[in-house]
Amino acid sequence: MPIDFSAAVHASLDETVIRCDAFWGGQHRKAQSGQTMSCHSPIDGSRIAVIAACGPEDVEEAVAVARRAFESGIWRNLPPSERKLRLMAFAEEIESRSEELSRLETLDMGKPIRNVRAVDLPETVKTFRYYAEALDKIYDEIGSSPADAVSMIVREPLGVVAAITPWNYPLMLAAWKIAPALAAGNSVILKPAEQASLTALWLGELAALAGIPDGVFGVLPGDGEVVGKALCLHDDVDGVAFTGSTTVGKQVMGYAGQSNLKRVALECGGKSPQIIFADCLDLDAAAEAAAWGFLYDQGQNCTAGSRLLVEETISEDFLAQVASIVAGIAPGNPLDEDTVFGAIVDAEQMNTILDYVDAGEQEGAVTVSRGGRALAETGGYYLEPTVFGGVDPSMTIAREEIFGPVLSTFTFRNFDEAMKLANDSAYGLAAGVWTRDIDKAHRAVRTVRAGTVWLNCWDESDITTPFGGFKQSGIGRDRSLHAFDKYTELKTVWLALGSPA
Repeated sequence: MPIDFSAAVHASLDETVIRCDAFWGGQHRKAQSGQTMSCHSPIDGSRIAVIAACGPEDVEEAVAVARRAFESGIWRNLPPSERKLRLMAFAEEIESRSEELSRLETLDMGKPIRNVRAVDLPETVKTFRYYAEALDKIYDEIGSSPADAVSMIVREPLGVVAAITPWNYPLMLAAWKIAPALAAGNSVILKPAEQASLTALWLGELAALAGIPDGVFGVLPGDGEVVGKALCLHDDVDGVAFTGSTTVGKQVMGYAGQSNLKRVALECGGKSPQIIFADCLDLDAAAEAAAWGFLYDQGQNCTAGSRLLVEETISEDFLAQVASIVAGIAPGNPLDEDTVFGAIVDAEQMNTILDYVDAGEQEGAVTVSRGGRALAETGGYYLEPTVFGGVDPSMTIAREEIFGPVLSTFTFRNFDEAMKLANDSAYGLAAGVWTRDIDKAHRAVRTVRAGTVWLNCWDESDITTPFGGFKQSGIGRDRSLHAFDKYTELKTVWLALGSPA
């Protein structure tokens, strides 16, 4: 009997309000060209919304509005305690609609609703509260200076910041950029990914309800090649904070260089290794982490542990254990609370992942378990996981970010070989090390070139810790107080004192 997910989609849509327009200057707006784009749910392939597709003329107006708001001082000159209260109110507005936004995120992106409810929405609210609380507790500095002078180092907001965000964590990753940028006193324009814009389109209205002044925050949906490019090239945009592929990140840097040399912060791709030494204290926990490290969010995760490095003496048994765990995980209806493995965001991404699976087989990797398309009768985009063994570092699946549920497994004989394999990548976003040897653990942490290294765990983090990568995984850090570095300028003030009486 055919599986029907459409009834659940329609029922959720009946309970969900969808905003379809751009937002800037305190109001919802159609694209001036009248153009729109369709949003389809990866759950069943159905069209769930038609939203504004902004163009260069919308970027011009939105940037001008944001610039006027910044120059007026209506936001940046508010006392920090007042900005704090309004950002706290922004968090409360989001939290008050958390169930509706969770449904909308799942409908639009296809991730399990249990994950959105448990992680994405709470972390979004937590992020706004964290930066709200921080902004009136960060102080400028008094420098070392001679007796006849006073030196001060002060932080000032950049100006107009464009935040360009991806589709895999539409709300949470937007919050990582919006919250510190607003807290610092900037005007912010959010350009959400065209594949998943629906929750972002709520944020402009919620910001206004929270008392964020008109013009300080806007949301411009549209194609990345149009809206994103126009924002990056605009001479009145002072900074761009981007999360997405390394390929597009390089384009963002190029556009900044072609225009006003604006500040650029990038969080790009990853090809993160999990390194399992034979002396690992808990191989069962390591196997569970190795499986979910590449399966969480259907592998559509920049920190996905898509490379598994296992010491040769335990490799056969360990890989069999991982494969056994993977075999018990199958895609299901993302709107079902019991589903732990949902849909791929769209048909294009699904087909890209399948092309990588074909490339792995053609280049000689050992197929431990092959995942193909699943639940095709639903009309949605679902894949079963793929596990490869015997992967050579030169293979395509070893080098390129797949962004899907595909695991490449390597073996190593000793510590030095493990470190060489781990660092044999253009990326350096995250890594995991599993060992009971404290000396080995410390040497590994110092040797692995990655922005985050987990020891005997995977994917543990907090808003208080910085997130970002080495090498082609990006520039700058999201989260923590270090995020303010992206959205502020340092100014030195030197005050000459008069002669004492």
